[in-house]
Parts: sequence; C-alpha cells; structure tokens
Amino acid sequence: MLMVIGPLEIFGILLLLIIITTILSRSLRIVREWERIVILRLGKFVGTRGPGLIFLVPFVDRGLIIDMRLNTIDVPKQEVITKDNVTIKIDAAVYYRVIDPEKAVLRVRDYNYAIAMLAQTTMRDVIGQIELDDVLVKRDEINRRIQSIIDEITEPWGIKVSMVTLKAVELPEGMIRAMAHQAEAERIRRARIIEAEAERTAAKILSEAALTYENHPIALRLRELQTYVDIAKEKNVIIITESLGAKTATEAIATALAAQKASTSTSQELSK
Repeated sequence: MLMVIGPLEIFGILLLLIIITTILSRSLRIVREWERIVILRLGKFVGTRGPGLIFLVPFVDRGLIIDMRLNTIDVPKQEVITKDNVTIKIDAAVYYRVIDPEKAVLRVRDYNYAIAMLAQTTMRDVIGQIELDDVLVKRDEINRRIQSIIDEITEPWGIKVSMVTLKAVELPEGMIRAMAHQAEAERIRRARIIEAEAERTAAKILSEAALTYENHPIALRLRELQTYVDIAKEKNVIIITESLGAKTATEAIATALAAQKASTSTSQELSK
C-alpha cells in the first residue's frame, strides 16, 4: 500500500529540517587554531574550549570567540602639551594579545575600546611630563614607559601589551622654523670653531718652521729654490732678484761647501 504525501506533510518535513539545522548550527562550533571559545551556560561561566569542534547545549550555552593573535590598535592623533609648554600632535600604535580569555571576557566589557582609551590618556600623561627636546630624541625610552604603564593596568584583564610605538610627532610651524634656525646657528658655530682650530694649528706649525729656518738659513734658501721650481712647472716667467738675505744665504752655502771640501782634503792627507 503506497503512502501519499500531501502538501501538509511536505511542509512539516521542511519545518522539521529547518529546526534541526538551526539546533545543530547553535550546537556545533568550529574553533580555529588561534581562537578560544568562552562558554557561558545560562549566563554562568563554565570553561574555555578550543581549538577544534565544540558542542554547545542548544538555547542553554552561549559561546564567545576570543582571538589569541597579536592585535594592533591605531591611536588617533592627540594634542599634547609638553613640560615646556609646547603644543604638539602625536599618534601611536599599540600591539597586544589576549593571554587569558576568561579574564578578557569577565573583567572588561570591550577590551579593544578600553585599551584604546587607556593608551590615549597614558600617552598624554607621559608626554606632558617630558620636555620637547626629550620627546624628539628619547622616543624609545618613551615607548617603553608608556608600554609599561598600559601593561601593568591591563594585566588583570588577561591582556599582554607587547609594544607601543610613537608613529609621528607634529610640531607647530613656528617651532619648526625656530628649530631650523637653531640648527643652522649650531652648524655655523661648529664651522667657526673648526676654522679657528685650523688657524691655531697652522700658526703653531708656521712658528716652529720659522724657528727652524732661523737656526738653519740654508734650509730657508733651499725652500725658496724649491718654490721657484714649483712655479716653473706651470711655464711661468720668473724674475729672481738677489737680496741681502739671499746674499747671506749664498755666503752660508759657499762657506759650508768650502768647509766640507777642506775637511775632505784633510782626511785624504791624513790617510796618505
């Protein structure tokens, strides 16, 4: 005997399939490797599960998925007044991850929003205690200080703040011009100091050379002749006039040569 299925029976079967599919979709949850699921049964915490296939009691259990990977929050630009009363705009990025899903769900309502607000207030407090020059130079130290404060506060939330980085510091245009003028003045000062040091060193060397030439007139004459040779290399016309100093130098050279010749003759006679 064949059973005839009418429209009413077909509708009932479809309705039953929809109910079963809905129950299964609410009962079975797939938790990926980097996720954990916090289970609340009738509003009460019963445990943390995952990763893998998780079964929930339909209409009784509620599962909250928590991402355990490193997350990033972009802190928008904030106007901050430094210790020396300079208004600057500064923004940062906060890197954190959830290490305890239970605390992240039960102890803070929205940890992403809470960390963002905490980062803004902490950044303003820390920068407000530092002068502008230190803000521009000691970026790494400021990053570590902000990270330490935020991490200490978020630890009871089951969240670990790994790093905080200041991305940009915007200065007023007047301050930028003043700093540029200061840097230019500093470079000019250093250039003048280097030039003065060079002049002092050169003067010292020249004074030592003058003493040497004073004690050895022949050396001065040889230096003069070498200068003529250097000038002649450029194919220039040189007019040399004999001066008193030149005569003295010439006589000194002649005397030295005569003494050397006499010494050589005496040596030869003694050897004979």
